[in-house]
Amino acid sequence: MLKLLVVEDHALVREGLVRLLGQLEEKVSVVESADFESALNLLEKDGEFELVLLDLALPGVDGFAGLDILRRRYPAMPVAVVSAFDDMPTVNRVLNLGASGFIPKAYSGEALLGAIREVLAGNIYRPSRQQGARLDAATPLPPLPRGVRPEEVGLTERQAQVLALMVRGLSNREIGDQLQLSAGTIKVHATAVFKALGVNSRTQALVAVTRYGIDFSNVF
Repeated sequence: MLKLLVVEDHALVREGLVRLLGQLEEKVSVVESADFESALNLLEKDGEFELVLLDLALPGVDGFAGLDILRRRYPAMPVAVVSAFDDMPTVNRVLNLGASGFIPKAYSGEALLGAIREVLAGNIYRPSRQQGARLDAATPLPPLPRGVRPEEVGLTERQAQVLALMVRGLSNREIGDQLQLSAGTIKVHATAVFKALGVNSRTQALVAVTRYGIDFSNVF
C-alpha cells in the first residue's frame, strides 16, 4: 500500500489534497497533519512514508527549516513541497535543500497528480518557468530568512559576483573590467542571473536582492 503524509495547515486545501491523492492508485493510505510538530510526531510513531507533501507556510516553523529537518532526519524519504510561493528563488532554494520536487498549488488536479507520480518514480520534479513570471509589489513574499546565500537561490559563483557588482551600481562594462571578462560575457551571466531570480531586468534583480535578503559577504 502506498503511504503518504500531507502536512498542510489550511483544512480545505489539506482535505482536497487527501481526496486527490486517493486517485493515485487503488490502495493509498494518506495521513494528514496540520502543523510541523504533529508531522514529526507522526513520523516517529508510524515510521517513514513513501512521500511527504509539505507546505512551506506552516505555523510555528520556517518552511525551509522544516524541510531541512526532514531531509536530515529521514534522508531516504522523498519530500515534495506543495506551495503557493512558486517564484524561481523559492523553487531553487527548495530543490537545493534536497526536496524531491516543487509542486505549485496553482496546478490543476491532473497536473499535481502527474508531478507526484514523477516524484514517486524517483525523479526530481521541477515546474516549468511560470508564464509572465516577474517580481513586483504584487508578488507574495515567501518565508525566506534573511542572509540567503546566492547558491541557495540557484546562482553560480560567477553569477553571484556579477549580481553583487550590479548591486554596487556598476555597468556591464565596469563589471567586465573588474572581473577581467568581456562585456558580452557579462551580459550572458546577467541573463542567467535574471532567469534564476525569475525577473526580466536589472532593476527587478536589485529588488529581488533586497526582498530575498541575498548575502554577498562571501562572494569575493
